[in-house]
Amino acid sequence: MKFRVITIEGFEPSEKVAERCIRSAEVGGIEVKKHKAITPDDNPLEILKQKGIPSEGFQEVWSRTDRCMSAFLSHHSLWEKCVEENVPYCIFEHDAFVADHIPTTITYKGLLSLGHPSYGKFKTPKTFGVNPLTSKKYLPGAHAYMIKPGAAKALIERARIDAGPTDVFLHVDRFPWIEEYYPWPVVVKESFTTIQRVEGTKAKHIDHKDYKIL
Repeated sequence: MKFRVITIEGFEPSEKVAERCIRSAEVGGIEVKKHKAITPDDNPLEILKQKGIPSEGFQEVWSRTDRCMSAFLSHHSLWEKCVEENVPYCIFEHDAFVADHIPTTITYKGLLSLGHPSYGKFKTPKTFGVNPLTSKKYLPGAHAYMIKPGAAKALIERARIDAGPTDVFLHVDRFPWIEEYYPWPVVVKESFTTIQRVEGTKAKHIDHKDYKIL
């Protein structure tokens, strides 16, 4: 399994928290490497067109459209690597923090969410270990998950139909085999966002007083 943290290269706040993510994983003996994020400077709308991915699903009130598309494409680029290399990946967003042991030898169907819900109301799984996705009907934040090549291929294929914000795209109505590990070993430690609008930060489990929209 390969471990990657999506990082906005050259952007100090992102580089700093990605380094924190890497250090937090090292405690458990896991080597995480940075993966270059796609940004608005890369013309995400054009990339979507080239890949045959519709852009309509990224139009929402919660996020800035070009940044929402960029975040999705950053994940998508790792799904592509997962398929090309035929190796499972564990994907972190830059503000993820490994707070507990990550079960690297666990059995799961295709995509296993590892992250503590980072916004809104959620349900707690009733048993330890691998559960059906329980906290929400979609990923409770796409900050930490494992994915197998077959699942990554399914995501790539479905993205050509109805792509959208990464966490909402990863919905059990699309992918009923998504699972969740509990207790959640990864949390979000975020003090800023590069994606959301003000509306999108209101439900976050954060200290809103010092939170920054960059």
